[in-house]
Amino acid sequence: MMISTVGIVGAGTMGNGIAQSCAASGIDVVMVDISQTAVDKGLSTIASSLDRLLKKGKISEDDKADTLSRIKGSTNYADLESADLVIEAATENHELKVKILQQLDTLLDPNILIATNTSSISITQLAAATQRADKFIGMHFFNPVPMMSLVEIIVGLQTADSTHAAVKSLAERLGKTPITVKNAPGFVVNRILVPMINEAFFVLAEGLASAEDIDAGMKLGCNHPIGPLALADMVGLDVCLAVMEVYLKEFGDSKYRPCPLLKEMVAAGRLGRKTGQGVYSY
Repeated sequence: MMISTVGIVGAGTMGNGIAQSCAASGIDVVMVDISQTAVDKGLSTIASSLDRLLKKGKISEDDKADTLSRIKGSTNYADLESADLVIEAATENHELKVKILQQLDTLLDPNILIATNTSSISITQLAAATQRADKFIGMHFFNPVPMMSLVEIIVGLQTADSTHAAVKSLAERLGKTPITVKNAPGFVVNRILVPMINEAFFVLAEGLASAEDIDAGMKLGCNHPIGPLALADMVGLDVCLAVMEVYLKEFGDSKYRPCPLLKEMVAAGRLGRKTGQGVYSY
């Protein structure tokens, strides 16, 4: 199956990034959000992103115009009916995603594929909320989407091979490198990454080294572009804690217990960059 039009639900950070990547690759996009303000903000973010690429000489004025011309913003779900694939990129909230997916399932032709850009919610469980579980799949893009080359493609228990093949082909057309993952909490990247961040908090709490030295050690010793504690501040300490709590609950393995220091900092409202204070001050 060749995907020529992609629908996207959500014009926020992930939604507009996916829209930009699709449109820049010659694919028509319909980007839907609940308010015109949200849609306009998403379109404005895409235009700003393209302007940065233009200034760096990575694209031309024509490239920018062509990309923007392929994106239609809307507040009407009915406009998604022209899509071959609809990607749900709403907030990481199970109830909200189920509500949106059920709306899409009722509205869309039974042959249209549906993907979710979740980073943690079970694909099998979300698929079961629809009447097209075989045509449902996870597409976990990474932020910032236009710059990050990885896409985790997550197959649920019910996902058909043809659905996987079509979505993998699309990811490759976007210039991404897809990896195929079975459905499990955290998939692959976050399953490894967040416990590493949690372990960095244990090392900090035990006073083995300063935050700066822990981050320098991982940057210089493991060739990471950013240290785990600085990354936690960027992601949000509350998000890191929530993910660890999901792992502990889902796997029932004590190795996923959140570090008490991480819990304490979240309780204090020190959530990282978004609050101006986390491990570091901003």
